[in-house]
Amino acid sequence: MEKTKLITILVVVAIALVAVNIFGTFSLSEKFNSITGKAIAQKDNTKNTDLPARIQASADDDPFKGSKDAPVTIIEFSDYQCPYCARFDIQTLPALTENYINTGKVKFIYRDFPLAFHKNAQKASEASECADEQGKFWEMHDKIFENQQALDVKSLKNYAKELSLDTGKFDNCLDSGTMASEVKKDLAEGSSYGVSGTPAFLINGILVSGALPFNSFQEIIEGELKG
Repeated sequence: MEKTKLITILVVVAIALVAVNIFGTFSLSEKFNSITGKAIAQKDNTKNTDLPARIQASADDDPFKGSKDAPVTIIEFSDYQCPYCARFDIQTLPALTENYINTGKVKFIYRDFPLAFHKNAQKASEASECADEQGKFWEMHDKIFENQQALDVKSLKNYAKELSLDTGKFDNCLDSGTMASEVKKDLAEGSSYGVSGTPAFLINGILVSGALPFNSFQEIIEGELKG
């Protein structure tokens, strides 16, 4: 009889220990899931805050290279008298043109941002806009950067002659300041987007400043293409 009672007690204790073990495991699991769930949520939130801010920038009606329906749009704000802008135009833009603009992946837009301390930058910008009226914006754009040390009005008119523009129309456009308001509009809009120096770029709305090398642009563009 005593033996039977002892066995019964041992069985009850064993059942109790199993129950405690099961409850403890469930409780720990629940706590673990709660902790890991919070960690995942925090990780997701961190990921979201790491996304770059995107600026809703207007392309206006400014000249562009590439396909109008390209998946990536780059808007450059530039100053014709800025040496860093010339460096970008000469060293980086050709590679961007070959790899992304000519392949239909990038639409490249040029907007004026003449800095106040560059005395010839405003008129140089007007000159490219005047050339655009005759369908030769990019030709004048390149000519100005190639001759950055000579951007007085007389030199700008000589470049128009070299490009076989209608010099009468070009000279009148430049002398009258017809394009001054267009240039100032670009400058004002660029400032509103946070542009403060040149060159500055908006790559699908992501603001990037400085004459960066091609691989820096490539990294951002490839990321945008992958979505």
